[in-house]
Amino acid sequence: MRVIRCQRNQGGFAQRRFSLFQVLTIVALAATCWLVWHRSQPPAGRKTAQTPLTNDPVPKTSIREPGIAMNDQPPPPAKVQEATQEVAVVEILPLPQTNSTSLPSPTEEPTGPAPASNPAPAFVSEPVATVPDFKPHPARTVLDAQVVMARKGISAGPIDGLMGRQTRAAIRAFQQQYGLPVTGELDGYTRNALRVREPPLIGATIQAIDVALLRPVPDSWLGKSQAGRLGYESLLELMAERGRAYQSYIRRLNPGIDWAAASPGTTVQIPNVSPPRFVQRASYVRIFLERRALQAFDQQDRLMTHFPCSIASRVEKRPVGELQVSVIVDEPDYTFDPEIFTESEEGRRLGRRLRIPPGPNNPVGLVWIGLNLPGYGIHGTPEPENVGRTESHGCFRLANWNAQTLRDIAWVGMPVLVEP
Repeated sequence: MRVIRCQRNQGGFAQRRFSLFQVLTIVALAATCWLVWHRSQPPAGRKTAQTPLTNDPVPKTSIREPGIAMNDQPPPPAKVQEATQEVAVVEILPLPQTNSTSLPSPTEEPTGPAPASNPAPAFVSEPVATVPDFKPHPARTVLDAQVVMARKGISAGPIDGLMGRQTRAAIRAFQQQYGLPVTGELDGYTRNALRVREPPLIGATIQAIDVALLRPVPDSWLGKSQAGRLGYESLLELMAERGRAYQSYIRRLNPGIDWAAASPGTTVQIPNVSPPRFVQRASYVRIFLERRALQAFDQQDRLMTHFPCSIASRVEKRPVGELQVSVIVDEPDYTFDPEIFTESEEGRRLGRRLRIPPGPNNPVGLVWIGLNLPGYGIHGTPEPENVGRTESHGCFRLANWNAQTLRDIAWVGMPVLVEP
């Protein structure tokens, strides 16, 4: 009996020791878990970021460079199209009242007596760069804008570096051509698109052949008909035509030149304008009578060229509707008809037609683009300063250089749409 009782007491003690060990182990594990959990909690007052459960991308406005406050971040620069590349918009100061040549009056028409006729360029002079370290920049002056637009086939009339009606019309056409807001003003977007990649002025050296080809132009119709060719009359006229500028503007650019005594070797400052080159012909032409402008478009209805244009003085002589090009003639003759020039006393006295020889001082200039309406055509003129201002007997007048550009993209059968 004692032995049995002793065995029971030993078993109970062992069980009690085992139970105590389990309790201590559980307590230790619980304390360890609590300590780990406590250390993982943020201090009082600290909040953790919550990431939304969404597949939407992070908004772009939430991305910024370190150290830049969101409200201080500048917007991405706008983009404008310039020929075949994009140009970043930069801040441009307001347009000055005068250009780099310090012309006095903010009007397109030059002051003083009307300039003489300016026939088409002969492209004989050899250009000499006047700014060897020139760096491209957005258009800063009206002169910059006029020169760059002319290189792209957008004419503001003869260049003078001044803002006027024809220059604003050219700016609107350029803005239309490059998909900019059409304002007629040289705003920041337009100045960036009108990027100046070459000096706006160059030095053109007078050559011996320039002087040799000069001829006086007779005043009378009979005298003109007896001349061998109606070429350039003066070096001033020639250089103004090469620079596509007013003669008065060429004078102002070159105040030290005595034009009556100018000789071969003399360097003349002129606008640096090269003829535009197109890779395709125009699809059609539109003439706007009220705006006195001619524009050519490609097959995608994109504007290719814009030129000031003179129209008929008498309303009944202004055709409206669709015409077609019937013939294209370089260096055309001209037939003086007294029945058309009824105001000419000489014509009434002669009573017969006269053949007028070709040349830049021919009444229809250097190009005749005949239309399918008898007696009507698009042509050049020896007086580019009057294009878009004076009126004709019925035809559509362009500056000689613009008529030559249109000749290069026109074709027989091309539609010409004349609109009121």
